[in-house]
Amino acid sequence: MQIAIIGLGYVGLPLALHFARAGMNVVGLDVDRVKVDSINNGRSYIKHIESAAIQKEVKAGHFRASNDFATVSECDAVIICVPTPLTKHREPDLSYIIQTGRTIAPFIKRGTLVVLESTTYPGTTDEELRGILEEGAGLRAGVDFNLAFSPEREDPGNPLSKVSEIPKIVGGYTETCTEKAVALYRRAIKTVIPVSSCRAAEATKLLENIFRSVNIALVNELKMVYSAMGIDVWEVINAAKTKPFGYMPFYPGPGLGGHCIPIDPFYLTWKAREYGKHTRFIELAGEINTAMPAYVVSQVCDALNAQGKPLNGSRVLLVGLAYKPNVDDDRESPSYHLMELMIRSGAQVEYFDPHVPVIRPSREHSKWAGKESVSWTREVIQSFDAVVIATAHDAINYKQLGKWAGVIVDTRNAMANVPIMGNCRIWKA
Repeated sequence: MQIAIIGLGYVGLPLALHFARAGMNVVGLDVDRVKVDSINNGRSYIKHIESAAIQKEVKAGHFRASNDFATVSECDAVIICVPTPLTKHREPDLSYIIQTGRTIAPFIKRGTLVVLESTTYPGTTDEELRGILEEGAGLRAGVDFNLAFSPEREDPGNPLSKVSEIPKIVGGYTETCTEKAVALYRRAIKTVIPVSSCRAAEATKLLENIFRSVNIALVNELKMVYSAMGIDVWEVINAAKTKPFGYMPFYPGPGLGGHCIPIDPFYLTWKAREYGKHTRFIELAGEINTAMPAYVVSQVCDALNAQGKPLNGSRVLLVGLAYKPNVDDDRESPSYHLMELMIRSGAQVEYFDPHVPVIRPSREHSKWAGKESVSWTREVIQSFDAVVIATAHDAINYKQLGKWAGVIVDTRNAMANVPIMGNCRIWKA
């Protein structure tokens, strides 16, 4: 069986490798020539995916990459893993899905299975994508070719997260479409869970991420409230999570990052308006989480003021540019918002991140492209008036940071158990 996986990013590449390991012939399709060449030369461009894993499957003939989308005509199944960002007006941007559909439609043949994995609002697969594919292919979904939605559940940076171990939700346009999609994923994934429709599968992924967004907003709000009361929210969370039932710990931070939690809930908010419904929980959570960078900057101001220094003119180091620990993924990272706010206030801002040595060009942060991480030395760290811990990477030496820095604003509780040397002052934000 030969399958095409379109989009070789943080979702598509690990999925392609996993299907290749399962013995299928996989062609990865991407418009980015650099990614295509990297794959075919056995080089990884994602930190948590080893080059050796790519080399093994390429050498075995199970995996190759191409930017020739006509290859779809040779495939039994096509899986679409392309971005679904928001526009500047916070509305769904389906342009990547739509363009992909238009590109592959002429190459869809009878019996082909097409699966969308990109997170989106209910109705995208059986309305927008179906219409594009049917028009371009001259075939009918559910009759001539099969169509389904199966949300990605990738957890980058988590060594315990394995594609084969994560249950896969699958919803097809028809019962037969569901059966075909379930059969495909069962070749490589242990547990496959069919649901009644594409829309049910799309709604499932949104629920998962909305659940996280709302609960993160709750602890972010409590962090600010408890801080005003002189209570450490991290101590409270650690105490609450000893309860063996009825509670799940979520942790505060400087804002939301990544391509899921800050974006996906607003796909449902936008679609709900079509039905005259208002998603108040989602919108409130969005307001709280979006306001967190400004709260952190206010704490930086307080920390500097305590030293008799204003933010204007101060040198500030952001520790951690990636949106989560131990990955090189900086999409939607709150660190960029912190950087922007402090620079507007007149601060001189640099960053340190062992996983992001140079900021790469991106849709969101093109103006920062080429900016380099500072070196990790005593002399460099001591040259800053304040250090803000935005992402708690394991590779960062917090003991050294506690020795070298004068003021640390800790948004991740990373310094909780670190011995502090000299005159370093810790501010929790």
